Amino acid sequence: MTNNHPFHDENGDSLHEECGVFGVIGADDAAAITALGLHALQHRGQEAVGICSYNGSEFTARRGLGHVAANFSTEEAIAELPGHMAAGHVRYSTTGGSGLRNVQPLYAELASGGFAVSHNGNISNAMTLRQELVQKGAIFQSTSDTEVIIHLVATSRYPTMLDRLIDALRLVEGAYALVVMTPRGMAACRDPLGIRPLVMGRMGDAVIFASETVALDVVGAEFEREVEPGELLEIDFDGTIRSHRPFGNPAPRPCIFEHVYFSRPDSYFAGQSVYEARKAIGAELAREKPVEADIVVPVPDSGVPAAIGYAQESGVPFELGIIRSHYVGRTFIQPSDSARNAGVKRKHNANRVLVEGKRVVLIDDSIVRGTTSLKIVQMMRDAGAKEVHFRVASPPTNHSCFYGVDTPERSKLLAARMDIDAMCEFIQADSLAFVSIDGLYRAVGRKGRDSGCPQYCDACFTGDYPTSLTDLQRKRHADDQLGLPMGKVA
Repeated sequence: MTNNHPFHDENGDSLHEECGVFGVIGADDAAAITALGLHALQHRGQEAVGICSYNGSEFTARRGLGHVAANFSTEEAIAELPGHMAAGHVRYSTTGGSGLRNVQPLYAELASGGFAVSHNGNISNAMTLRQELVQKGAIFQSTSDTEVIIHLVATSRYPTMLDRLIDALRLVEGAYALVVMTPRGMAACRDPLGIRPLVMGRMGDAVIFASETVALDVVGAEFEREVEPGELLEIDFDGTIRSHRPFGNPAPRPCIFEHVYFSRPDSYFAGQSVYEARKAIGAELAREKPVEADIVVPVPDSGVPAAIGYAQESGVPFELGIIRSHYVGRTFIQPSDSARNAGVKRKHNANRVLVEGKRVVLIDDSIVRGTTSLKIVQMMRDAGAKEVHFRVASPPTNHSCFYGVDTPERSKLLAARMDIDAMCEFIQADSLAFVSIDGLYRAVGRKGRDSGCPQYCDACFTGDYPTSLTDLQRKRHADDQLGLPMGKVA
């Protein structure tokens, strides 16, 4: 999904969404179903969208910048994508630019026929593989790491498409949830640790894959099961499904931030309601970090379920002390500091009648750079809040993610530069506290992080990366040779 390399720094103050994938085979209106499914996944990427379909003889693709509705809301747009099989992708680019050449599904004509792929995640050795492929004569058309998969499939010497895809995926590191289309049918695959999510459903004779269960709900499909970590499913046009497990059976490590922020609250992830998990995180936070207060106020929208849990556990009333406008672009995609700062003010407004004279507990999902948190605290004070206590429904984010979440470089993460007291002073709150890593694990139904092998990828909190990071290690080695500071790449 991501582009070029994982070391680029964006200007936003948020953990940016990953991408969303959707695929359907065996449906008369495959492209229309895909467009509707992508609407449900819009929160995972608002920068660009694409759909590719197959009608039994040829592939057709349509891509565009912006939201799904801006590109696929008309009958004419859907009519351009005939066929019983289609795959789609909503994208938030991280590092390689936002031109149409990077919009997925990516498509190529291979010796065996057409090959289209939608990818959520990040290949952490993509730069290394790309350099090797270019040296062998490969010509890349995009800056997306996803294109590496296509070239690896194209150059594999195995006889069948399935074996070539498996051969390619055995060479890549990192995280991926893939939906692939070929003239033989569809394949869906999840990385061996299951870092990125992927689920399967059915709608009549059609088989559907999506990043989240909510997309199945919206199109009227029945959830069947998650694609298991390391599983590759092969679906023929007659509806036959074959399951393959070519990567062994390592202990799964799905991304715990799906529970905290990324998934829609009406989705299920790792067998648990995301909404209920977020309420449970808020309840853990209230037990671990209580404070005398008059009202609990969520930072909308992502802080709402945790704030409900905090209020219910603490007995402090829940109030909508901040009102969010849903007609303002997200702050992290603004092009400059001044535009982004103005965006914060347009996006959130204090509900003065509730806040004035009150001791307020603010609940948010995370603190990244801290600049938005500072502005929210100041907003409460400007509205007359007597005290402002900040509570965060995740542990401190002090490490970068290299698995498809666009975090800033580590030197820009507030928790990597400051302890809790210094962070509190920076955002100008009366107190600041985070849920503990064990509290987070308890909230999602585990005994605690250290009770056996960690059951989630929590590297953004702990620095415990579950896979090799070849490109990062090469970058560090190169910087070391040049005498550059190590902190600039972590």
